[in-house]
Amino acid sequence: MKWSQDKFVKALLFAARAHEKQTYPGTGLPYIIHLASTAMEVAAAVSENAEINGDLALQCAVLHDVMEDTETEFDDINAVFGPAVAEGVRALSKKTGINGSDRMHECLERITGQPREIWMVKMADRISNLGTPPPGWDEKKIEEYRRESLMIYDSLKNADAFLASRLRDRISRYPVMMD
Repeated sequence: MKWSQDKFVKALLFAARAHEKQTYPGTGLPYIIHLASTAMEVAAAVSENAEINGDLALQCAVLHDVMEDTETEFDDINAVFGPAVAEGVRALSKKTGINGSDRMHECLERITGQPREIWMVKMADRISNLGTPPPGWDEKKIEEYRRESLMIYDSLKNADAFLASRLRDRISRYPVMMD
């Protein structure tokens, strides 16, 4: 399925404004870099599979953190992008008040209730995040993040073979410092 550059740019500008003062942890770079990286992973998968709703996947890719990390609410997204995108972003947003692996389990349950395009965004998000760990993460935190990444892979790998392969590769190369 083709996707609209206009819809993508509209979502990108919305996300850039929402995350305007934020930086990507550990880099000092504008947060939009993470969103663009996530969208690039999704765009590569969309180009490999004509059955994917590219508009839904790419809009959710650049908007995936606006509810979680900014003052943007579901109704704001729904009014501008419609219910499918708003529901996708809501599913991708971690809920507060839940800690540790329970938080990711709950998030993955919501994601798996969505179309596969939303699953793809979560895999792309994690691919983007599996670079150099943020400064200050100790060996335990790095290993926890790696285990959480494997949980994401195991839960969502059937959504898209291309992204599943990329995620598995990133996990295998993620720094694991053992004693």
